[in-house]
Amino acid sequence: MSQKFIIPHKGITRKQDRKTLNGHKSAILWFTGLSCAGKSTLAYEIEEELFKRGLRAYVLDGDNVRTGLNKDLGFSAEDRKENIRRIGEVAKLFVDAGLIVMAAFISPYEKDRESVRSIVEDNEFVEIYVKCSLEVCEQRDVKGFYKKARAGILKNFTGIDDPYEEPEHPEIVVETDKMTVEKSVEKIMNYLEEKGYINKWKGESTLKEALDIK
Repeated sequence: MSQKFIIPHKGITRKQDRKTLNGHKSAILWFTGLSCAGKSTLAYEIEEELFKRGLRAYVLDGDNVRTGLNKDLGFSAEDRKENIRRIGEVAKLFVDAGLIVMAAFISPYEKDRESVRSIVEDNEFVEIYVKCSLEVCEQRDVKGFYKKARAGILKNFTGIDDPYEEPEHPEIVVETDKMTVEKSVEKIMNYLEEKGYINKWKGESTLKEALDIK
């Protein structure tokens, strides 16, 4: 069937209605950086902080997505581009649902990251550059990927034989080789509060405590 016969259906409930119901804005928090820079760690820590406040959020993690939705993709430039395109479309659905979605992907190419920014509204894409020196990333690599890449066993590995294009104008930069996880999380949460994505934290009892979640 030709693409021209596909007509997107618009529902009755609007994105703004879902945001109002949730009590916060929706957005993509896009964590980009080298492998082992700390993207997933920060994404899950932010999810936990948002959950404590009773806010609706979810993490899309690179390895997790590649075991399901994108398991048919490799690591060529073309497959990396398609990987980010698909994730962008999924993240956009989360934003439409009124959620804050954390996307943790190396996403090495500036053009691909900007393509995701372009499909959502202004202020719905927050690029977070998880900056860390290659040396420290290699020291953290318990899986030995960098070592295999330097030995030529792994091909197209970002930072070794494939480039990483640093964000030119990210909304947030956290230098994880200089900052603790706690300080990095604090910086991101402060940004979300200051820009009005979430309300300022008043220190009430957390949702986890209210639900007695262990």
